[in-house]
Amino acid sequence: MPRKEQGWVTFQTSEDERKILEEFCEQSQRTKTEILRELVRSLTQHSTAAVLPPPQQEKREDIYYTQKPDIESTIPKKSLKVSSRNILKGVVKRVVYGAVNSEVTLEIIHKVELTSIITRASAEELELSEGKEAYAVIKSNDIVVARE
Repeated sequence: MPRKEQGWVTFQTSEDERKILEEFCEQSQRTKTEILRELVRSLTQHSTAAVLPPPQQEKREDIYYTQKPDIESTIPKKSLKVSSRNILKGVVKRVVYGAVNSEVTLEIIHKVELTSIITRASAEELELSEGKEAYAVIKSNDIVVARE
């Protein structure tokens, strides 16, 4: 079955465009497919009056090469609803940033701390820093209880 019939879209990009997309994917820790799907979905939020005409060849460099996609502004923010029932409110006690992952410690109540390893990108996106409120969302199948 041809790719068109499977929902595939294939297009050419310049070397600069490809680098911009790859850098954005690396920074956001998402795949090219995820980024491009978000961009396509965001198009339904814009009226046809807001759609730019096809760029002139001489203007392509200004439009496509120098601007990085601003996906965050096109995705509406909604309040988070979570199916987990084990949610503990706490205060960030410390964040230790690593190259890929970060260690985040929350103080739930006086001297009761929980530490979690999350991606560095998630810690940065959540803007975690000492003294900020945050929630520990615990999946029950990840907790082990033991006794001596």
